[in-house]
Amino acid sequence: MRSILSASLRGLTATSLLAVNTLFWVPILLLFALLKLLVPGKSMRLWVDPVLLRIAETWIAGNSRWMRLTQNTVWDVQGLEGLNPRSWYLVNANHQSWVDILVLQHLLNRRIPLLKFFLKQPLIWVPVMGLAWWALDFPFMRRHSEAYLKKHPEMRGRDQETTRRACAKFALVPTSVMNFLEGTRFTAAKQARQQSPYRHLLKPKTGGVAVALNAMGEKFEAVLDVTIVYPDGIPDFWQFLSGRVRRVVVRVQTLPIPSQLLGADYAGDAATRQAYQQWVHELWLAKDARISALLGMNKA
Repeated sequence: MRSILSASLRGLTATSLLAVNTLFWVPILLLFALLKLLVPGKSMRLWVDPVLLRIAETWIAGNSRWMRLTQNTVWDVQGLEGLNPRSWYLVNANHQSWVDILVLQHLLNRRIPLLKFFLKQPLIWVPVMGLAWWALDFPFMRRHSEAYLKKHPEMRGRDQETTRRACAKFALVPTSVMNFLEGTRFTAAKQARQQSPYRHLLKPKTGGVAVALNAMGEKFEAVLDVTIVYPDGIPDFWQFLSGRVRRVVVRVQTLPIPSQLLGADYAGDAATRQAYQQWVHELWLAKDARISALLGMNKA
């Protein structure tokens, strides 16, 4: 089928299959999420949350099926061995496109627990998907500019409190806490505006990962450091759906949890903040070099 589809027809076919798969599973998700809403409490959550996760994993598996059916993409992937679907992981990745989310879900589904993303508050209003993210307890964050926070200092730290509450829920059932440390998708314009010291990355943010480690660091089995490279250029979502992404390169590294940072006071101690920033900076230096090597290898 893949060989006979034109790009436009392939894109329309993939879009239709994505929509049908989503519209089938989201109402089922909402039905079980309403049970949790109507009967609050830890015992109900311990029963319902695993059911919601299995539904979401089946939904993602359906997306993988239509991707295999409609796409000619070559997947060059290393580092998936030895992962545990019944443990907790802190996952970070570079972020270039909405395609990154499909890539991560496709490769990590059922190898580790469901990825839980930290989302910007306005995304809760995305038709259908906003309800699905709410049902799955994805945290919605209110991002404020520094100018806004100077006028409204009471809002400072609100996102950290949202993160802490979310992590308290995540600690009940095996979960993968997903962080795009750059906080937004990479573009050359953003890189220049930030004066980023990295060739292929924006400056990383450390606050979210620090709160997650403090809230549930003892639960995490490892840090999964994921590097995503598109050798033929960063695609948009339609380019991926229409089969114009010829190659995706992914490297997954399993790293130890930085035990020296667990329980440290990120918000109140300058030395702790510096230690977190240094740890993330070293991760980012290694990732930046890895991306350069992978791009060079694929151009050779």
